[in-house]
Amino acid sequence: MTAITIVDTDFITIQYLSDKKIIYHVIHSPISGQPLRDALNAGTEALRQYGATKWLSDDRKNGPLPPEDAEWGFNVWNRRTVEMGWKYWALVVPEAIEAAGSLMPVIDSLYQLGLRMRVFTKLEEAFAWLDSVE
Repeated sequence: MTAITIVDTDFITIQYLSDKKIIYHVIHSPISGQPLRDALNAGTEALRQYGATKWLSDDRKNGPLPPEDAEWGFNVWNRRTVEMGWKYWALVVPEAIEAAGSLMPVIDSLYQLGLRMRVFTKLEEAFAWLDSVE
């Protein structure tokens, strides 16, 4: 994969995978607040700049999002990123989160915005799904 690094910190790396036209982020340790928002905003700008429609989030090493970050994500970041062309989101989470089913309301709400989202526990399956769409 040909990767262009957008953000690279101790907490998060965001890359644009040019051969797949995917924005790809990996969380290395729990991140929240302004550092998270700045990184995600940089990813949104890269999505716009490169004309990407797919985003892969490897959040297996993140902790729970504080309520204010979750609210910002849904009410500000998700909407703005969809407006920039985001159509498909593969989210890789720890098995315990996927099993809890707590993401279904989020998935349903994003569907209303026009975003198609699937949740995975294996990175390879997330890549395969993104490769299969559009």
